[in-house]
Amino acid sequence: MQEHDAVGAGVLRRVMSILECFGDDEPALTAAELAARTGLASSSLHRLLAQLLQHGLLARAPGHRYTVGARLWELGELSPLALRLRETALPHMSRLYEATGENVHLAVLDAPSPETAAALFVGRISGQSSFPTLSRMGGRHPLHTTGVGKALLATRDEEWLARFFATPLERETTHSITAESDLRADLARARARGYATTREEMSLGTVSVAAPLGRVDGLPRGALGVVARLEGVDERRLGALVTQTAGDLTRALRPV
Repeated sequence: MQEHDAVGAGVLRRVMSILECFGDDEPALTAAELAARTGLASSSLHRLLAQLLQHGLLARAPGHRYTVGARLWELGELSPLALRLRETALPHMSRLYEATGENVHLAVLDAPSPETAAALFVGRISGQSSFPTLSRMGGRHPLHTTGVGKALLATRDEEWLARFFATPLERETTHSITAESDLRADLARARARGYATTREEMSLGTVSVAAPLGRVDGLPRGALGVVARLEGVDERRLGALVTQTAGDLTRALRPV
């Protein structure tokens, strides 16, 4: 029994090593590229690719490439992040977009550990007049350079933050805050006013204002934010709108 479990775990690790090769910059890969990234033997790789294709977890793409399959998307839509959080949030996000005309983001804390934690974007609304952003649904971005990320950091306790700051923070732009003392002061201001802000810390020319959602059983900590053009932005107005919407969404998510 233990030997069978070990074999199954080994297969799962190899399958995950294949699926984790795909990303924003490379959504389609050849077998040769997958072999180079996974280190799997050609025979093992092609056997696993055939099985993943059969079950719809991968799909074929032009140029003898592979992409993530529709079955993975279908299964992902069964997650509470989609069925419960995003579906409940969409009307609230739509009202926030109508009030601001700016990008509206919904993110959760993706934290296997504080050292590897990130903001996982699970919802997004934008329009033709919205400032272009790097975010996408399913994308992961740093906590310290995004509005929703800072809002999530502001919910963490001292023990968690100590581990988070033990790993050097990378600079996304020249305005990114990477010094622990400066970022801690920024988080203290966010807690005091109820919302976090960034100014050109992830993308130049933008301001982000975000507020955390309250605790909801069965869901990771979440945050709701708006990303707007730096020029002419009224942060206090956005802060009031975002915190009100985050509170409304929290109440909608909690069972009566």
